[in-house]
Amino acid sequence: MNQTDTLLKRTFVFIVAIVAAIVLIGIIRFTTGPQLQEILLDSDASFWPFTIQNIMWVALFIGFGELVLRWSAAKDEESQLARGYLPTDGRRLDMDVLGKIRDSIASRKFARNAFLPRLIARTIDQYRVSGKEDQALGVMNASLELYMHEIDLRYSILRYLTWLIPSLGFIGTVMGIMFALQYAGVPANAEAEDFLYQVTQRLGVAFTTTLLALIMSAVLVLIQSMVQAKEERALNAVGQYTIDNLILKLGRRATAAEASE
Repeated sequence: MNQTDTLLKRTFVFIVAIVAAIVLIGIIRFTTGPQLQEILLDSDASFWPFTIQNIMWVALFIGFGELVLRWSAAKDEESQLARGYLPTDGRRLDMDVLGKIRDSIASRKFARNAFLPRLIARTIDQYRVSGKEDQALGVMNASLELYMHEIDLRYSILRYLTWLIPSLGFIGTVMGIMFALQYAGVPANAEAEDFLYQVTQRLGVAFTTTLLALIMSAVLVLIQSMVQAKEERALNAVGQYTIDNLILKLGRRATAAEASE
């Protein structure tokens, strides 16, 4: 998948996530009671629908969209292990065989994006230049470390969202407290019979904003850790596959059966 395809896929998921968030907000708005709407949407705010709660829902679903992309990428990496890049029949991998493997990788669809073909290609290139197994192993280990860092970088947007949602919750709480104090500071409001109710209601919505944000963030972090672990397991499987079917067969002497052929 090239950069253009990746950008289009990310844009599509981003739009779907926003639409899904808007649909959920609409469902909550029209199917739940006033109290739940106040907690989840701050539906009584004068500036609705541009409330902190609604922004948090949109951010949460954008995070879900990113997780879908990362889960799809992990599945693609796992599928590479079944594509037969390397022979598994135990035969010796001499320079001629390595050249054929390298040429076949160059023509593959995922040769420039997936971890496995990139790792095999780098390892073979190093061995063909140096002819030493230890240097090929060193390049493989260095590549695995770079790929692990690459996986970590792919979660930068998610890490920002898991920081943004609680921050929005705290901002909503501060704003709620500010509005409650502004209401309480008006002399005419202080003389109203429902003065205490109005103030406590505003404070209640303020604190439930933080509670909602913390729950959203906890759910997002939990799913993120599961998806990231799946990508890292896929990379570990790639490294194990390369060691078993490439590194351990480099420079191996021919068996008696191979010599007779």
